[in-house]
Amino acid sequence: MKTNKLMNEIRATIKPETKKQLDWAVDIANRIYEILEEKNLSQKEFAILMGKTETEVSRWLSGTHNLTLATLAKISIALGEDIIQPAKRKVEEYDIVN
Repeated sequence: MKTNKLMNEIRATIKPETKKQLDWAVDIANRIYEILEEKNLSQKEFAILMGKTETEVSRWLSGTHNLTLATLAKISIALGEDIIQPAKRKVEEYDIVN
């Protein structure tokens, strides 16, 4: 996703956790774009596949929309590709109370 000078100036003033959230949103949007290109799908075709409007899909792909895990799962299933890949955790990393 392209950025411009104004966007970079704004980003310099935001909290680190907000910046991280924005980075992830852009990464997710870019991943969806990559898959659409690989599968030769247009935004319109993707919207139809998802049962959504082109406007809604456009918001998703802007990198500024806060997608839910449920929506990310639906997108992954519809495209047949993982959008995100959470790190796998070992059981011993959790403090389990018996």
